[in-house]
Amino acid sequence: MMVAVTRFVRGWVLAGIVGAVLLASAPSAAAADSPVGTWVKKAEGGKPAMTMKIDHWGAGKGMLTYFIKDPPIILTVISALDGNEAPVLMNGKPSGETMAITLVDKFRSSTVLKMDGKPFGTSKGTFSPDFNTLTVENEFSSAAGNAAGKSTEHWVRK
Repeated sequence: MMVAVTRFVRGWVLAGIVGAVLLASAPSAAAADSPVGTWVKKAEGGKPAMTMKIDHWGAGKGMLTYFIKDPPIILTVISALDGNEAPVLMNGKPSGETMAITLVDKFRSSTVLKMDGKPFGTSKGTFSPDFNTLTVENEFSSAAGNAAGKSTEHWVRK
């Protein structure tokens, strides 16, 4: 069940995780010059599909928490933002998934996503200069249980 649910949400997770890399220079409170805060990705019909909270987690680290309503899931990732893999926890337990997030600059990040040690996706995240929007370009392999190909996600600060 956990693997099936993880495959269901991995596209969602990949999109938001790239935002964490920008925390390396972010202050501890939400501000117009940092990604720290709450973000919403809209789904069909205008209802939030997922909410992401980005918290500062110490010097050079970011913590992301995703809240998914249906099915109810909480995903958590704590990254050093240095390209090393970090485990993705699902409802507080290991999911077999990891993310290697690299800070490119204050506004851009790059992420490699793996399941059980096998790469299945990459993403590039870009925040707007005012940190009010996040655009994520994803590319998945078919081996990951997702539709192979590219997609773009748009997140807004809540």
